Amino acid sequence: MSPIYNHHLDWLEAESIYIIREIIAEAKNPALLFSGGKDSVVLLALACKAFQIPDRALRLPFSLLHVDTGHNYPEVIAFRDATVARTQAHLVVAQVEDSIRNGTVVLRNEHDSRNAAQAVTLLEAIEQHQFDALMGGARRDEEKARAKERIFSFRDEFGQWDPKNQRPELWSLYNTRLHNNENMRVFPISNWTELDIWQYIERENLALPHIYYSHEREVVERDGFLVPVTHLTPKQEGEVSHIRSVRFRTVGDISCTCPVTSLASNANQIILETAQTTISERSATRMDDRASEAAMEERKRAGYF
Repeated sequence: MSPIYNHHLDWLEAESIYIIREIIAEAKNPALLFSGGKDSVVLLALACKAFQIPDRALRLPFSLLHVDTGHNYPEVIAFRDATVARTQAHLVVAQVEDSIRNGTVVLRNEHDSRNAAQAVTLLEAIEQHQFDALMGGARRDEEKARAKERIFSFRDEFGQWDPKNQRPELWSLYNTRLHNNENMRVFPISNWTELDIWQYIERENLALPHIYYSHEREVVERDGFLVPVTHLTPKQEGEVSHIRSVRFRTVGDISCTCPVTSLASNANQIILETAQTTISERSATRMDDRASEAAMEERKRAGYF
């Protein structure tokens, strides 16, 4: 049991399940964004609770959608596939590589980060599969652009987000009406924090990719980050690598996601670490968010998750 008070998790769980059921009741063809990361694992666990009928096999009333950059950590992809097999969910994988091949995504070089390019592939997947609502695991504590976002976030016919043109959400009443060619992004765990996520993982004994826990990895120190040494992020001239005990606070494209120093090998230890940290997980681990003060908001306006 978590050493930190966590009775509020019951309230957060109930709110999230209510939101998930609301969107399934209103949407014609919803999907849940599932990457195998911790937030999407918690979101899927909540969705399973929302629709699990005792003594019956679980049947999820939505698809899972993963926008695959082709540069993901292999441990996370293996976990994603194992989860899909266990839940018998329908998985749709949209490949950034296909967008590159079709010419809708153009990179400066083959090793360039594909993280921002996911927005194009996501919009193409929405159009191809006619999804009208996507549930995602974004949280308001992650980054200031996400703190602006409503739980039901509406995107225009171009997939763009306008933070000044969103609907009020008073007394947990949500307006889900869509105009022609609009799309909804729904964030049932908006009000959760990173600490809440880890307390819930510990309480519910949820499995995660093992790279979320302490392990040894070759890294170099670069611009305040511990950059993993991989074929996509090789050592630069003059850099010296070291083997460090690290863990990932968030997982994403290899080219822009970095671990942090940690000896925490289980959820309880991570809870204690998280309770003491003063730096958000994206600030500590995501190189692409350092591009500008408004990097995340610019990507969201262009159609990002």
